[in-house]
Amino acid sequence: MHELSICQSIIDLLSEQAAIAKFDRVVRVRLEIGCLAGVEPQALMFGFDVSARGTVADGAALEIIDLPAKAWCFDCDRTVDIETRGADCPLCSGGRLRVTGGDELRVKDLEVV
Repeated sequence: MHELSICQSIIDLLSEQAAIAKFDRVVRVRLEIGCLAGVEPQALMFGFDVSARGTVADGAALEIIDLPAKAWCFDCDRTVDIETRGADCPLCSGGRLRVTGGDELRVKDLEVV
């Protein structure tokens, strides 16, 4: 389960930011996760709760914002939403797509005290 190592990296980032910005506790974390990121949201939420124990993020709410996958279609010259890598264009059925988004995994913002 690589989600646990992702959670530990997030906790490390939050701890670093707490020292820099001088806050005591994280109340809420919002993550943006693209549908092509290969992350299981439920496993991430469980891993976050476990990883946060005894840290600046202990008890923090984790909110996940799902991002769609985007691709540029060379056939119809448009940006489209896709479900999976290798999908055909939903507008023109063309097969020449370049993925331009959907593999993101980033902290969007924090609520701290």
